[in-house]
Amino acid sequence: MKKILVMMIPLMMALSCGEGREKIPAFDLSNLDTTVSPGQDFYQYATGGWQKNNPLKPEFARFGSFDELRETNITRLNDLFASMTTMKTKAGSVERKIVDLYKQGLDSTRLNAEGPAPLKPYLEEVDAVSDKAQLVALLAKFHQEAEGGFFGAYVESDLQNSDSQILYLGQGGLGIGDRDYYLKKENAAIREGYHQFLIKVLKLAGLESAESIAANTLAVEDFIAEVSWSREQERDIAAQYNPYSMEQLAEAFPGFDFASYFEARGIPAQPFIVVCEPSYFKAFSEYFARTDVQVLKDYMTAHLVSGACGAISDDFYNASFEFFSRQMSGIQEPKPRWKRAMAVPNGILGEAVGRMYVKQYFPESSKNQMLKLVKNLQKSWGEHIAALDWMSDSTKVKAREKLSNFIIKIGFPDKWKDYSTLNVDPKLSYYDNLRAAGTWYVADNLSKLGKPTDKTEWGMTPQTVNAYYNPTTNEICFPAAILQPPFFNPDADEAINYGAIGVVIGHEMSHGFDDQGRLFDKNGNMVSWWTDEDDAKFRAKAHILEEQFNKVQILPGLMANGKFTLGENIGDHGGLSIAWTAFQNAIAGNEPGLIDGFTPEQRFYLGYATVWAQNITDEEKARLTNIDPHSLAVNRVNISLRNFATFFEAFGIKEGDAMWLPESERVHIW
Repeated sequence: MKKILVMMIPLMMALSCGEGREKIPAFDLSNLDTTVSPGQDFYQYATGGWQKNNPLKPEFARFGSFDELRETNITRLNDLFASMTTMKTKAGSVERKIVDLYKQGLDSTRLNAEGPAPLKPYLEEVDAVSDKAQLVALLAKFHQEAEGGFFGAYVESDLQNSDSQILYLGQGGLGIGDRDYYLKKENAAIREGYHQFLIKVLKLAGLESAESIAANTLAVEDFIAEVSWSREQERDIAAQYNPYSMEQLAEAFPGFDFASYFEARGIPAQPFIVVCEPSYFKAFSEYFARTDVQVLKDYMTAHLVSGACGAISDDFYNASFEFFSRQMSGIQEPKPRWKRAMAVPNGILGEAVGRMYVKQYFPESSKNQMLKLVKNLQKSWGEHIAALDWMSDSTKVKAREKLSNFIIKIGFPDKWKDYSTLNVDPKLSYYDNLRAAGTWYVADNLSKLGKPTDKTEWGMTPQTVNAYYNPTTNEICFPAAILQPPFFNPDADEAINYGAIGVVIGHEMSHGFDDQGRLFDKNGNMVSWWTDEDDAKFRAKAHILEEQFNKVQILPGLMANGKFTLGENIGDHGGLSIAWTAFQNAIAGNEPGLIDGFTPEQRFYLGYATVWAQNITDEEKARLTNIDPHSLAVNRVNISLRNFATFFEAFGIKEGDAMWLPESERVHIW
């Protein structure tokens, strides 16, 4: 599963709680570019002014409306951490852990003085390996410490029995991330950049055979890429559910000693284990058995050094930045150290930080308004399901049951995560503390094995500017941080809010019925509840949407991937459909007039487009097209909106305009 099941929408509030809250305009007219007509390029018309007024800063590969909100949150969190450094904190308290990690991240003098020294004992562990049995044991130890390599083993809900937690095996181990970086000729420069990066950091680590280690690592990763499932194949959830008994696992993949691996990790015998990509594990086990142990050790060495670059001296960080940020994304300068330092405790102790965040920045009124909006969107969804002409009555019954059974999470969790057993020792190196935190998280995950699923857990922290739907719990989640302008503005009219946060809500609900989420029932179990005829009709409609995006050229020679982005595109499509109806219901009988010269209908679509205002480098466009299941911002607006007659009517767009799409070519799913 590899967390593929949580569907997310990557989405200022200079607001504070109470009577002194600063009001933010519902819509900023300077966001517009009126030199372009809505019918020519709606994205440019609605966001061109914003793009001009917010040129891309050198520390970003992309920057948009939601990044503004994220930056506001980053500043807030940093202020919280900075103030905590002047307070007396109790030893062992979560506050002390936050402060200690934050201070270590800021301490460039110590980091640079230590250099690669924190890596030495781990490099020695790899060097001491002399045979495959020892290598399996070391890989198990490294996996237990959150060190990657070859594959992953983790606990998540059983897709066919969502109330229980089981073990999954999933492919992995590519240093650049996606197989296409290794396999496609047009990515040769990136692959070579990665090669040179490895040589540089291996030399910095004091390894005399850096060139041969890097070459062996590339050879291993080239093989992994060749046998890995593609990102399109990874969207087939049902194909990834392949239960194996321990005996079957040993028989099917004899080249790797999984029994010893599990024993070394302290994982007891299981009734069954789900193998996500059987063909990958067959090829990997055979490769592991026949490949020289030194080659495999070199691969583990390179991953160890590469993975440490952000937690040791600046020369390692700078080398990593030059490849992963500058070459791959087009970022021109590193983020300031304070941003990098605050991101670590924010990630490791996320819910503890979130608890502080919501206390200071999240008013109860926002939660109440969101609950009302969600209920309105649920009602709208029900109306759409009832009106569908392609879905049978029997499937509609199941769809309504699923809709009414949504678990709705808004703002922050009712039960906070306990970090009391996570140790942070300022006497240890920064790297050792981060490695200890990784070990804690792995143990926390494995502790759930065989236990009932805790559906009160959150998949995001409250301070995360994002939202998600999880089909195995049938839940939609909207963290506190996203419930701020431009997504949700208590000072805005209904049109703006329904076009922004309303579509976000509808988007996440749509994931329950998209090409992946629809495979799960109201209880989060992967069971069939569609008739064969309904299934065929849905697939036909989804294929039209897929082909619309396949026709988009991102850069010369690079096309959008409609199959890879299908789930998120269905989410946008459904979100727009459902939010529009909810908006019309909300203003029925009391339709507002013009505001800033725009009708309510126009403001709805302008509110939606504003969420996706963005500047982005060409390098980042290419990188995201390779790895991100979301379409680029411009296409989430221009391509998605062309399926809606109400959009054309709102702006008087007609045949002959560039934005126009004939009715015969549009798709209407929800």
